[in-house]
Amino acid sequence: MKVTLERAALLKALGHVHRVVERRNTIPILSNVLLQATGDSLLLKATDLELEITETVPADVGQPGSTTLPAHTLYDIVRKLPDGAQVSLEMTGEAGQLLLRSGRSRFNLQSLPESDFPDLNVGDLTHRFALPAGDLKKLIDKTQFAISTEETRYYLNGIFVHTIDVDGHTMLRAVATDGHRLARVELPAPEGSVGMPGVIVPRKAVNEVQKLVDDLSAEVIVDISTTKARFTFGGVVLTSKLIDGTFPDYARVIPTGNDKRLTVDRAPFAAAVDRVSTISSERGRAVKLSLGDGKLTLSVTNPDSGSAEETIEVDYDADPIEIGFNARYLLDITAQLDSDTALFKLADAGSPTVIQDRDGAAALYVLMPMRV
Repeated sequence: MKVTLERAALLKALGHVHRVVERRNTIPILSNVLLQATGDSLLLKATDLELEITETVPADVGQPGSTTLPAHTLYDIVRKLPDGAQVSLEMTGEAGQLLLRSGRSRFNLQSLPESDFPDLNVGDLTHRFALPAGDLKKLIDKTQFAISTEETRYYLNGIFVHTIDVDGHTMLRAVATDGHRLARVELPAPEGSVGMPGVIVPRKAVNEVQKLVDDLSAEVIVDISTTKARFTFGGVVLTSKLIDGTFPDYARVIPTGNDKRLTVDRAPFAAAVDRVSTISSERGRAVKLSLGDGKLTLSVTNPDSGSAEETIEVDYDADPIEIGFNARYLLDITAQLDSDTALFKLADAGSPTVIQDRDGAAALYVLMPMRV
């Protein structure tokens, strides 16, 4: 194998693929990135057996061939080369050695044979649809924060993506929950997605897809089966196993009869929550909301460090109510809202609250109260 290419192109591709590679591996080949030089391009591939990313970049191929190199080492070398440099990769006569040259720099790197590199067998992907990258990013951004990190409830460690009929319109819906809060966002189902299986895309795949979205106007091709999902961003292809589990019936936890309506100016409310929560205990993080007569009083009491209170004007004319929430969760949700106001639909101090930009908004959040 002998190939020459621009440092910038190689660095960008390595930046995408090396993130999949775990720093510590019991299987040596999983620490490596596969390089395949054919025609006028170089293909790079990395996997952790759950997730696989491939990217193809233009290159001057003097001699076709393939090998694998330590992913993080290769990335660090290329990252430290000067801008505008050319990088040459060439297999030497010695077994398992690759020579990397750039300017006056020379690196002899230990390689492993390409035949050892695992392939994430995709099988038959039954549904294919195209989605604007901006829409895909919206589905992820507005739900990702609610993904559970509790490994015992592994079926909550991802985003549940499915199609559903809403008032005669088929919608593509993404849902995430950790049991304390739930995020649900939907958009009109793209052609080809109708009838797709409901799938749980794992957290690591979600994070990587989010990082790969750089041109919001570009189209992303999504292929899905019951066990795998593939996202194609031009020359970058991410394939992931899906979580093998059943997502809970989330519709049961979304209250429909909450009749107390509170409308707040989003930014001042978030700032007030942030201020009073400064003295909350790291473990509790509870902030109490006392509502009545067009006013909202936010208060925090911490036996170790004192108390804080702030009152803001709000639009609320129902019966007075006191309810507690985790301040971090409140801030996470208000950060996802698009409008200048936030609508809270409350029932009582012990029942879940619905939070939206407005009635009928594409994104809906449910937050469980805390005892305060």
